Order: sequence, then C-alpha cells, then structure tokens
Amino acid sequence: MQTPPRLTPDAALFLDFDGTLVELAETPEAIHVPPAMVGLLGDLRDLLGGALAVVSGRQIDVLDRFLAPLRLPAAGEHGVQRRDAEGRMQEQRAPELTRVLDAANELARVHEGLLVERKHAAIALHYRLAPQLEAVCRDAMARIIFDQPQLELMHGKFVFEVKPAGIHKGVAIAAFMEEAPFAGRTPVFAGDDTTDENGFAVVQPRGGIAIKVGSGPSQALHRLDSPRAVFEWLVAARDLLAAPNNKNDTPRRTEE
Repeated sequence: MQTPPRLTPDAALFLDFDGTLVELAETPEAIHVPPAMVGLLGDLRDLLGGALAVVSGRQIDVLDRFLAPLRLPAAGEHGVQRRDAEGRMQEQRAPELTRVLDAANELARVHEGLLVERKHAAIALHYRLAPQLEAVCRDAMARIIFDQPQLELMHGKFVFEVKPAGIHKGVAIAAFMEEAPFAGRTPVFAGDDTTDENGFAVVQPRGGIAIKVGSGPSQALHRLDSPRAVFEWLVAARDLLAAPNNKNDTPRRTEE
C-alpha cells in the first residue's frame, strides 16, 4: 500500500469517525476529539466547496455532539441515516429489533464487560472489554436473526451489530456522489474497519482514493498508520488547498 497523494481541490472527501478521526476507546462515549479537529474539518469543508462528509456507524446526532458546532453532511448507522449538504435528513424505517435487544441485554447481564448500544435501526454489542467473548457474541447474535432475512450481522472492531440488510457505507457514499456538491468530484474515503470496505469498493472503481487507517488487510490501495497520521495528512491537505496558487481554483461554500 502507498501513502495517499495530496488532496486536490476537486476532491469529495468522506471520513469515517471512530478509529479514523479519533482513537478508539474502551466505550463509545469515552473517545476524545482532538481540539483542533473541529476547526480543521470546517476549514476543509469550505476549501472543498462543502464536499466533505462523515460516514460512520454512529448516529448523526451523536456525531453532531462530538463535532459541535459543525453540522457536516453525514451518514449515520452505516447509511441508515443520511444528511445531505442542504441539511435534509433521510432515514430508513427502523426494523423490529425487540428480540435482538432482549438477547443482547441478556448476554450482557450474564457476561461482564459487554456493552449494548441501541441505535435507531440497529443493535450493537460491544466486547472491547471482554475480547475473549468474541465467539459467544457472534454465535448469540447470529442465532437470534437466522430466520430474519431483513436483518444482517456485521462484524466491526470488537463489536457485532445487527442492522437492516443491504445498507452500508458504500451505498451512502454512492448517494452523496449523485448530489451537489459531491457530484463530478473525485471521491476520497478514509476508514479503519472492515465496515469501511464497502466504501472502498465504491470509491476506487470511480477513480477515487481509498485509504485504510491502521493495520490489517484491505482492498484500499493507500494506507495511513493511525488517526494521528490522518490528522497530519488532513492538516497538510488544508494548508495546500489554502495556498495562494490553489485559492482561485477551489470552489468555496457560501455560509448562510
């Protein structure tokens, strides 16, 4: 894999959140957003004419809380929720998840170290504090949905998530690329997890740049070692885009 090239003014930038913009933590709420990150993302949004979106497994309102006062275009819950550049929200109807939630809660009651996260249209079972329970969590979650084809089990870093089938980050990125200000640009997507591979599969065939963050196999052709490396790459991108020789060629987003 290669270090990603410089970001050009015609890029459409898509960024995962956990493990990409911020370091992973023991629990979802324990993450730390670097103080300079919010300002950096705001600068890049403006320099790219608004063509910057966060594409995450988290809910959009949670992303907004961590990135306040920014309200960026975003895809939440791997694409179940999507907010476009005009601020319009689209959200898939939530499936019936009572059985899944009950099973996950029962597992967490029996086994110390498990954390259940109820989202709008998904149930996530985190086992970061009990990695030895990976197989137990996988088998239990798979068993509860075996007769429900409308649901699928997704495996991320120390988490199993039951979500609507057929919805993923690649679908969300493809939808953004049909809309202004993303349409006609070169897509660039950075992510760290197996859940980001669907996004890489959409970006690279379009002539875009897929960036794997951290270790592990990936179809992405470029790699950055850590969220810190992502931050440094984004700072360099911001500085280059803001340079005098780029300013006249860079579409700017008008603030309201």
